[in-house]
Amino acid sequence: MTTDQKQQPVAIVTGATAGIGAATAHALHAAGYRVFGTYRRPPKTRLPGIDYVACDVTDDLTVEAAVREVLAKTGRIDLLVNNAGLGLIGAAEESSLEQARSVFDVNLFGVIRMTNAVLPAMRQQRSGRIVNISSVMGLIPAPFMALYSSSKHAVEGYSQSLDHELRVSGIRVVLVEPSYTRTTFESKALMADQKSEHYALARANAEAVMNAETAKADPPEVVAETIVAAATVAKPQLRYAAGRDAATVSLLRRFVPASAFDRSLRKRMRMPA
Repeated sequence: MTTDQKQQPVAIVTGATAGIGAATAHALHAAGYRVFGTYRRPPKTRLPGIDYVACDVTDDLTVEAAVREVLAKTGRIDLLVNNAGLGLIGAAEESSLEQARSVFDVNLFGVIRMTNAVLPAMRQQRSGRIVNISSVMGLIPAPFMALYSSSKHAVEGYSQSLDHELRVSGIRVVLVEPSYTRTTFESKALMADQKSEHYALARANAEAVMNAETAKADPPEVVAETIVAAATVAKPQLRYAAGRDAATVSLLRRFVPASAFDRSLRKRMRMPA
């Protein structure tokens, strides 16, 4: 390992083969990081300058192996971006407990696995930054996204508590909250596995809204820029809204009365008042 490589900051980005993860890996590389992007399935195309590492965030052994590989090659980990995530569209009662567990296993427990794996190295360095990708739905639950929203609410609570615990070790934890983003995330989201005709029309309306919002949403590079800023600023905030829509929603949630916000959300999702 050369002197330059020893001085170069090292980042791990989970779910780095497409969408926000790929854009983040590219942006961090451009910002001077040596980036290790994880994948569950080998990527069809690989970004130049990115080291790719096999890792399933739902599997303890592959998480531990991936972190060992990075440490063996670099001797340090300065940044972890917990980006890997799983969407789920459906009414709250339309998903089996097994399906609910699968969402939490990726969106929450995957974050915990990766975090626990990197913390010993960061603590030894007495420095590090963990960026957890949440969502505006971690602040504002939406109909037909109950389990996804719940998993992101859990990430928010976990991250806030963890940040308090780790500051004494020189490690900070921050949240990045995108809104709809122009990726294939929504199109690849799970559909409820126990659909009920009772929700058919409202669910279809919600899906149509999500598809329309995604089509006109910010590209993943906008979120990646926010992640780089959150990763590199000397004194980070707890949370960063990524993109104009996310910033607007976050602002409205803080200052608009709850009843008015509720009516606006239901109208936006094409639900009866």
